[in-house]
Amino acid sequence: MERHKELLSRKNEAIWPDNGIFTRFRHPVLTAAHAPLEWQYDFDRLANPFLMQRIGINATFNAGAIKWQGQYLLMVRVEGTDRKSFFAIAESPNGVDNFRFRKYPIDIPRLADSDTNVYDIRLTQHEDGWIYGLFCTERRDPSAPQSDQSAAIAQCGIIRTRDMAQWERLPDLKTNSPQQRNVVLHPEFVDGKYALYTRPQDGFIEAGKGGGIAFALTERMENAVVHDECIIDAKQYHTVYEAKNGQGPAPLKTPEGWLHLAHGVRHTAAGLRYVLYLFMTALDDVSRIIHKPGGYFLAPEGDERVGDVSNVVFCNGWIADNDGKVFIYYASSDTRMHVAISSIAQLVDYAKNTPEDRFFSAFSVENIQKLTRKNERIEQHSGARFEGH
Repeated sequence: MERHKELLSRKNEAIWPDNGIFTRFRHPVLTAAHAPLEWQYDFDRLANPFLMQRIGINATFNAGAIKWQGQYLLMVRVEGTDRKSFFAIAESPNGVDNFRFRKYPIDIPRLADSDTNVYDIRLTQHEDGWIYGLFCTERRDPSAPQSDQSAAIAQCGIIRTRDMAQWERLPDLKTNSPQQRNVVLHPEFVDGKYALYTRPQDGFIEAGKGGGIAFALTERMENAVVHDECIIDAKQYHTVYEAKNGQGPAPLKTPEGWLHLAHGVRHTAAGLRYVLYLFMTALDDVSRIIHKPGGYFLAPEGDERVGDVSNVVFCNGWIADNDGKVFIYYASSDTRMHVAISSIAQLVDYAKNTPEDRFFSAFSVENIQKLTRKNERIEQHSGARFEGH
């Protein structure tokens, strides 16, 4: 208990130098070791004389995020050693350390067709007054043969709350796509309707011909139905999002457009590699991309590259403070949660001024040559390299 208390109280520290875009921190903000001991051990001496761990916690990752009553809240995907995931809320006073789980995990009401597994929730504080949580609900594929116990169907589950304590379950989202993951609710009405970012896909793992971030509208969130999904950010050959991509958290509104954080996936000899990338959409048309930097925004580094599913970063939660500071909560290798800190000003600058991917090596060389020549002119003019930095 003393060691657990020390872990929960450990101060985090920024890693310097950073890249000018965001700052990483030395320690993960949440790991399996942060889970309450009461979830894992029976402290009845007679019932558990060997003090055995009765319920194992394997990982804490892929958390939705929200600022609530002055606290930084993460709605964490907690995975037990039985492979079942559930949601639990961890709170911090400063957003970078001292995260503590609430006493109990979240008890999500079940539908008639019960979820086998739930995960990767996105939280959206909508202008209609509700806080919505859109998550992936997974069930076994009933058409699969008995010999295949890994075939699954993923759809979008929906819950909502007004107090981050009591949750109402709504019917799953209905679309024309065989499978749905990474569905995110836009925080404002669009033409009087609820706007969604979806990721239509043909199979449970492979996106197939439906790959890409799509935009869709629904009349209501109760019995939500989407008739049309329009791809606004398609997967592209030989990019960081060539295999599939999906919206991360709900976008952040800025005076110059909406900031979007997404994940991109590509195939490697060692398996799938997940990274994060950024883009912006227009204020007058949230489905129109106006800026899209080339390459990845954040990729796994060092110890982040090792875990249950290695070489992966994933983000479905970020928080923008009133002072413009942005807390980016990302998971590494399906194992643990981290935070990186940036600002609205930095992210907009990055989105607007980073060269876009022009999809050919020759153009990448052109971009480097252009920047190098500019710095040569600056050096010649100032007489010193990068004066002032």
